[in-house]
Amino acid sequence: MNAADLTAWIRRAAELVTADAERLTALDAAIGDGDHGHNLARGLTAAADALAELPADASPQQVLSTAGRVLVSKTGGASGALYGMALRRAGTALKVDEIDARWLGAALREALAGIRNLGKAEEGDKTMVDAFAKAVAAYDAARHRGTDLAGAARAAASAAEEGAQATVPMQARKGRASYLGPRSIGHLDPGAASTALIFRALADVTGGEG
Repeated sequence: MNAADLTAWIRRAAELVTADAERLTALDAAIGDGDHGHNLARGLTAAADALAELPADASPQQVLSTAGRVLVSKTGGASGALYGMALRRAGTALKVDEIDARWLGAALREALAGIRNLGKAEEGDKTMVDAFAKAVAAYDAARHRGTDLAGAARAAASAAEEGAQATVPMQARKGRASYLGPRSIGHLDPGAASTALIFRALADVTGGEG
């Protein structure tokens, strides 16, 4: 991977989230503010537009830093801050122009650390962390088995979807959904659902969509 591939990742994530914005917003309406899908679609689209304006020799770090900054400013709500932090922290981990499986894994781990630090959530709290942490763990496990970057990204995407689905029977312990107490049980967390889309986008652009 390189800076162009990271730009393609953000663009693909914008496409997937925009296409699924109604579902994401409906999920959020059940246990949150009811704006997650449309807000995130707007933010990711703005991020993709901003990346198109970067110089051709922009570094991977510049790509993710720019995307993260725009997400924070254009998305609004907790999701913009969390995803923006994730991308900016991922960027700090990338010290090279050509990103292999090891470097991408380091970036994903740093992104997760940023989300955890800002949101103060862990697995089991019914948040995006439930999908993101499983994705990162699956990526690392695949890489340590000798799987290439595309295969590890595919494993991460599958695990993110599994992690998202696992939030349905959980009671929310963080975020606005936690105000509902037991009434949050039975609902898919919208942040976990959008995280699954973002990891699917990563698999798509790395050739791991199969």
